[in-house]
Amino acid sequence: MTELRDPVHQVSPKARTLWRLQCAISGGVVVIGLVVAAVAWRECDARWWVVLAAALLAAAYTVVVPQWRYLVHRWEITETAVYTQRGWWARERRIAPMSRVQTVDLAQGPLDRLFGLATLTVTTASAAGALQVEGLDHDLALQLSERLTRSAEAAGGDAT
Repeated sequence: MTELRDPVHQVSPKARTLWRLQCAISGGVVVIGLVVAAVAWRECDARWWVVLAAALLAAAYTVVVPQWRYLVHRWEITETAVYTQRGWWARERRIAPMSRVQTVDLAQGPLDRLFGLATLTVTTASAAGALQVEGLDHDLALQLSERLTRSAEAAGGDAT
């Protein structure tokens, strides 16, 4: 029986930069929306304080969350199982025995490509859904997808 434990490997350090950019974009959209609203609502004296507070929160979010996610996100592939740990607010630790692996997918969005990163998704027969490892170097993710495919085939089983 495989035990639920901390996975060994961290994701690529470049993932922090990608996550910072994603947080900055999200926070920037909110702040821009509040600036537009503040200009439209001229009769509200506190409107610029709200924009300033939102900008400070967005900046804190952009600094803290990517680092926190980087410290939490981990993965490991052994001969018998795939281990993942992810999240930043709520942590999720999962394990999938090789005999349960159904598909292995590799995905890259535009920002992932810009940073040379990829997301590896391992689909199993679990009702909890697929296991994902975000922020892997593309070449490593490609190697892992090939390794997982071979290991799942060798493990046999009916993947249910």
